[in-house]
Amino acid sequence: MIYLPKTLLARALLLIMVLMVLSLTAALAIFRQVEREPRAQQMAQLVVSVINLTRAAVLSAAPEWRSALLAELADVERLHVEMAEKSDVLKPLPARPLELHLMMEKVRESLGKNTRFAAKHNGVEALWVSFFIGNEEFWVALPKEHIARPASQILLVWGSLIFGLAMLGAYFIARQVAYPLQQLAQAAQQVGQGATLQPLPERGAHEIVTVTRAFNQMSADLTANERERALVLAGISHDLRTPLTRVRLAAEFIVDETLREGLAADVEQMDTVIQQFLNYARLDENEVVTQLNIKSLVCEVAERFEQQAKSLTLELHDVPMLQVRPLLLKRALSNLLDNAIKHGGGKISLLLKQEGNQVILAITDCGTGIPTAQHEAVKRPFARLETSRSNVTGTGLGLAIVERTARLHGGEFNLGNSAEGGLVAQLILPCV
Repeated sequence: MIYLPKTLLARALLLIMVLMVLSLTAALAIFRQVEREPRAQQMAQLVVSVINLTRAAVLSAAPEWRSALLAELADVERLHVEMAEKSDVLKPLPARPLELHLMMEKVRESLGKNTRFAAKHNGVEALWVSFFIGNEEFWVALPKEHIARPASQILLVWGSLIFGLAMLGAYFIARQVAYPLQQLAQAAQQVGQGATLQPLPERGAHEIVTVTRAFNQMSADLTANERERALVLAGISHDLRTPLTRVRLAAEFIVDETLREGLAADVEQMDTVIQQFLNYARLDENEVVTQLNIKSLVCEVAERFEQQAKSLTLELHDVPMLQVRPLLLKRALSNLLDNAIKHGGGKISLLLKQEGNQVILAITDCGTGIPTAQHEAVKRPFARLETSRSNVTGTGLGLAIVERTARLHGGEFNLGNSAEGGLVAQLILPCV
């Protein structure tokens, strides 16, 4: 299985690097194929010239000076000339490179078919080529640097430099695409957590600018809709408070005690609904973040519900200091405890602990629970189950407030069913 990098920047760099390596390899292969014939012809001409000059020098020299001439050729030109013997130990030339064999064919065309070649002659490594003077066969050793083409260090250095510059350019090109997308992803995550963002800079390629402009417009529309929603809910709730107060006062003058208590209970329930509307509309998003130990905060909230719950068990472990909005966190915890009391059968357990770099606040009840398929649905505003866990009425905003609280703190809000059949609500906060 091939594992590719996960980031767009790494994938783009990898793709560009692979394409560059393939392109350079293909270019090198084409270059070698094109230059093979001229290179073989050049090598053959050099070998033929050396052999002809060596033969002419040997023939033109007096017999008594031949030894001195051969020594001079060996010292100055590094050309070793030896007579061929039957006892010579020869090593043939390698099969590669191909231009070497093309050179051998061209040399034989000029010097004769009986020309022989060897990579070693009696243990001495060189390019050995035979030639004839009359009936006598001689071997001449050509140094490899006379015919071989060593890899140029300058070429390697410049090639590496060009490749490095190309990769640096590829990095900046890929970053021009990846960085704006990374900014968009971070901004989208912050918007999902309920934060209000400044417009992102609209620069770069046309497609990136178009996407960024659309995101800025979407973010502005969401902010405007959120403000309008808050104003509408706050306005409606405020307008209902005044007539409810008059109804409550009028109920005090009703003679029938049963009717008076029922009307007061209805007014109290309506006031609770209005308060939830206000809480959801405000949600204290602008509350100052404070570093504190939430263990004391949890104890403070739990004390207010001990009288209402039939059984409230606390298991509070020491946890690190967290950056939180205290009022907002109290409201979320209060909603969870209130929900557990109303729907959880009266027996509630509250757990506070640390797992890794997270702090988990879990509330478990012994009610009928919520079907797994509806766990996400009930966290939406105004969502109500088709079959409620009890006949208690509500607005459907309690869990929505907890969900928004978790997102504003960069955490999670999860629902699950316990083994005993009740509901487990987990508020997970990150340790900063």
